[in-house]
Amino acid sequence: MSDSDIRTRPKVLPKTARPRLHKVIVLNDDYTPRDFVVLVLKGEFGMTETQAYRVMITAHRRGSCVVAVYTKDIAESKATRATDAGRKHGYPLLFTTEPEE
Repeated sequence: MSDSDIRTRPKVLPKTARPRLHKVIVLNDDYTPRDFVVLVLKGEFGMTETQAYRVMITAHRRGSCVVAVYTKDIAESKATRATDAGRKHGYPLLFTTEPEE
């Protein structure tokens, strides 16, 4: 093998895998006011009034609703902050995360 063979060989770059995504899910409860859930969805997830209302009413009717999909770290931090906002005001509002399939 000559020096020219080594210089013309293309570089092989490692492939980076895309990070696994996680869903943020809001769970329905019988105590947290609807308006407060909408307020949290707008504040933490940047939703419009209409989007937040639709997510809230879907969770109310079905028991839960996917709010958004993020990388694991972001999903967990948003779910924690949203849940903590409910706890701060004395509500059992709960957001969870789970891996996207």
